[in-house]
Amino acid sequence: MNEYHKEIKEAQQGDKNSFLALFQRYQNDIYRLAYINVKNEEEALDIVQETAYRSFKSIKTLKEPKYFKTWLMKIAISCSIDLLRKKNKLVPMEPQIINDSITSDLTLDTNILLSLTLEDLIDELDVSEKNVVLLRFYQDYTFKEISNILEIPIGSAKTILYRALNKMKKSLTEVHSV
Repeated sequence: MNEYHKEIKEAQQGDKNSFLALFQRYQNDIYRLAYINVKNEEEALDIVQETAYRSFKSIKTLKEPKYFKTWLMKIAISCSIDLLRKKNKLVPMEPQIINDSITSDLTLDTNILLSLTLEDLIDELDVSEKNVVLLRFYQDYTFKEISNILEIPIGSAKTILYRALNKMKKSLTEVHSV
């Protein structure tokens, strides 16, 4: 048994220090995932805290230590969705503002293209699309892992990803043709 799996087993037996060490390895990933979903630093931090609480409370239910990160991300997504539902909140789509000194000599078309960032494109996606895109490209999960985390069939994960990519491509094409 390697050190990582040993640490997970210790955490499952109630060792708070082992759990804390494990959680700290992934808290930045959890924060990024949460922030992209809720677009608010304080709420993203609340999600990290809620993820820590829920995962500590239920770590004994983790069957396979090798899936610890996947299990944590699943809890983080669940916490994000719970917060969004609770607040009945849609993520606002605010284009990123570019410093006036940089754009003063640029044309309107160029300003529009520069203001359209990857973050803006992701903001246009619904929650399920965001989660699949983030898990696939930001966390490097396979479709199988994504389907396990989100509890959806592999085919649905692929469909959601391709739909999201097409939406993002369409948005880029529309802005480029302006």
